[in-house]
Amino acid sequence: MTAFAKKFSEQAGINSLMDDLGKAMAGDQPMIMMGGGNPGHFSPVQERLREEFQKIGQDPEAFARLVGNYDAPQGEARFISALKDLLNETYGWGLSEENIALTNGSQAAFFMLFNLFAGTTPEGEERQILLPLAPEYLGYADAGLGANTFRSVRPKIDYVGEHTFKYRVDFDQLALDEQVGALCVSRPTNPTGNVLTDEEIDKLHKLAKDWDIPLIIDGAYGSPFPELIYTQANPIWDEQIILCLSLSKLGLPAARTGIVIAPSEVIRALSGANAILNLATGSFGPQLTENLVRSGEILTLSREQVRPWYQAKMHKAVAVLHEAFEDACPWYIHQPEGAMFLWLWFPGLPITSHELYQRLKARGVLVVSGHYFFPGMPNEDDWPHRHECLRVTYSQDDEQVAKGLRIIADEVRQAFADAAG
Repeated sequence: MTAFAKKFSEQAGINSLMDDLGKAMAGDQPMIMMGGGNPGHFSPVQERLREEFQKIGQDPEAFARLVGNYDAPQGEARFISALKDLLNETYGWGLSEENIALTNGSQAAFFMLFNLFAGTTPEGEERQILLPLAPEYLGYADAGLGANTFRSVRPKIDYVGEHTFKYRVDFDQLALDEQVGALCVSRPTNPTGNVLTDEEIDKLHKLAKDWDIPLIIDGAYGSPFPELIYTQANPIWDEQIILCLSLSKLGLPAARTGIVIAPSEVIRALSGANAILNLATGSFGPQLTENLVRSGEILTLSREQVRPWYQAKMHKAVAVLHEAFEDACPWYIHQPEGAMFLWLWFPGLPITSHELYQRLKARGVLVVSGHYFFPGMPNEDDWPHRHECLRVTYSQDDEQVAKGLRIIADEVRQAFADAAG
């Protein structure tokens, strides 16, 4: 077995998550799905996409293009042109078609990007991806082919309410050196719903310029779509930045459409990798949303319908947490500023978050243990916080989410009570 085969045969965090989700969906036991990032089924978006799908089905030329043609490795040309125009008109970024590539989902995009900027150079030197703020997305953790692809930094913790806190980048500990090939952040952050401030992004941008490395911003939940940001945050792009977007969280996870906005040389490298790995990217998502992008409707749909819907669900979930926990045990929630997750922290939790996850799964509630979300943090770092957190999603049915949160509260209170004797 090669090292490549061994790596992809092992049980990674993302494998565990997707395996649990698949088994739960197919199993006989009712399961409250609060683990993955599957977007909710939001009727206004689905109805609008159905309209576009019907138009394609009734147009023989469009349908033939959808199912019968390979796109170029860079991605569907009409969609790329429409997106270029939309972003230039909205933000004045000065993009050309050579600055945009499509991938078969964001996960594929990050696999390619991380291995473009981390690993062994032709000169035999090692490069890493620096994650300035952990916790960070678990899907990154195993995307590097090298053993030490990532380096991450423990965050500062600000208490912003009786049961609320916020992670901030600890710039005093953010040490760059010649080994760093790129910086990477998600905004909003998966798993916590944290939105890095404009000031934090500006500082990271300056560091990237100073070291002449890219700043990769994962905007799968952010601007300009699906705009799941509940606080002030300005989108940014220039030749120092690689901005990654997605159609998944708008409501098209099955279409697997990732979008990378980057300098032309990065786009050429991604297109080459696309050709080797896939021949071409899928056409379904780009063709289905082309008219929404060309007209700018994708922006208004995101801002006026998708974001308010998720924000209302977030407020309902937070209210349930306060009612379910009260002050029965130590608990905090990360200030929910975006995405579709709540990040729960139980200081002094007498069991590990992974054991808590197992207990909750046995009670029919599927969440994700927080320990998966610290890629690149040294194993010798025995920070207990890493094993005291859970990620839960509020994207599904409100009543089911409320039921699941109450079961979580009950199980956590019981764990503390058992430890107290």
